Amino acid sequence: MKETTIPDELTICKEGPKEPEYPKGTLYLMAHIVSIIFTPFLSPFLAFILLFMFTYLNIMPIPYKLTVLALVFCFTIALPMLGIFFYQKLNGWGLRGLNEREKRFVPYLLTIMSYVGGLLTMLRLHLPHYMAGILLAVLICMILCAIVNIWWKVSTHAASSGMMVGGLLSYSFLFMFNPISSLCGFILLSGMLGSARIIVRQHTLNEVLGGFFIGLFCGIIGILFI
Repeated sequence: MKETTIPDELTICKEGPKEPEYPKGTLYLMAHIVSIIFTPFLSPFLAFILLFMFTYLNIMPIPYKLTVLALVFCFTIALPMLGIFFYQKLNGWGLRGLNEREKRFVPYLLTIMSYVGGLLTMLRLHLPHYMAGILLAVLICMILCAIVNIWWKVSTHAASSGMMVGGLLSYSFLFMFNPISSLCGFILLSGMLGSARIIVRQHTLNEVLGGFFIGLFCGIIGILFI
């Protein structure tokens, strides 16, 4: 008796939909590296480094700078990344485990809680408003992204780059310096990062633009007006 085989189409339906295949060329690899290097958690730490390097705050004692940077690193990079890492492990998710919008609520919550802790610590230590304002701007940005995420998966990478642009504009008003050269660099970096998120198929163009403008808004409002 002749054996019958199940057609490939029925086999695929039986096993469930396969994961989409992603391109693995050089461009994809470079975009993936850019996404990893310029993680959204890096923006507050980078902002404080630039603040200490290119404003009159460079005259502050080195131990003071290192203490502030350590505090920022702890609350904006170490704690949220560790929390999200363990959350992924508990759920058995890999690197792409948070691609879906519905899975991002807990990571947003963990990040917001960590930023709130960092902001309260800064206020308790009586750090200047223009320092705490950086963390406040990032906190507002994360809250807005979490709210928008209920309906729409915006890019937090793009939001962080938009916040850097908005923060630079804000501090150019506060410290009265010409931001044109640095602004051009940040805009180019924002374009590169947004393109990278599209190339690795994590976001669409609209999601990248939406995230950028949310970050830009928070970078200006959070530092200048709150």
